[in-house]
Amino acid sequence: MEIKWHGHACFEIRSEDGKVVVTDPYDSSIGYPVPEVTADVVTVSHEHYDHNNVAAVKGNPEVVRGAGEHIACGIRFFGVNTYHDTSKGAERGMNTVFLFDVDGMRLCHLGDLGHVLEGGHVRRIRERDIDLLFIPVGGVYTIDARGANEVLAQLEPRIAIPMHYRTPPLRLNIEKEDKFLSGKRRVRRAEKLSLHKEDLPEMQEIVVLDWRH
Repeated sequence: MEIKWHGHACFEIRSEDGKVVVTDPYDSSIGYPVPEVTADVVTVSHEHYDHNNVAAVKGNPEVVRGAGEHIACGIRFFGVNTYHDTSKGAERGMNTVFLFDVDGMRLCHLGDLGHVLEGGHVRRIRERDIDLLFIPVGGVYTIDARGANEVLAQLEPRIAIPMHYRTPPLRLNIEKEDKFLSGKRRVRRAEKLSLHKEDLPEMQEIVVLDWRH
């Protein structure tokens, strides 16, 4: 499996057999160049312009939205309803956490999660152990570094990939990733992440991807 980060909450995940899943594509108003990407499946965690620009993704992909089970391009996706804020959605609405399997590994994309998870959320999300977790860390519109650390402890992934934080091109006023990374020993940076299931670390690792890859 190969994973590239295109910035914000948008990842391109390519399986060994060539299937491509793109998460939360954005529009150009946030500052990043819209990536030239072709996909089989696109997931949308919520209907905000920085997460739902499905039209920018080439290849006539199947689009996965909302809670419950979805099958797209032979991949099972399971959506869990969460909130975009700490007020049970009263401020920014709902958010969908997506779980899906690629090459025998369980992936979890938290979207714009705005709160530390409740017990019911944790039970549904941890139906199986999570191998890779895409976690927002920039605060303001999502959980911040402190909240992200709490969620990390709740979900215990083998690998966590931070997202939704400030980089030079981003026009949204959110925090950088440094607070989330502070004090963590098992951190590495990479242009992209390529791995097989047998490559998963025994101890939790943080992988910081470069949006420029």
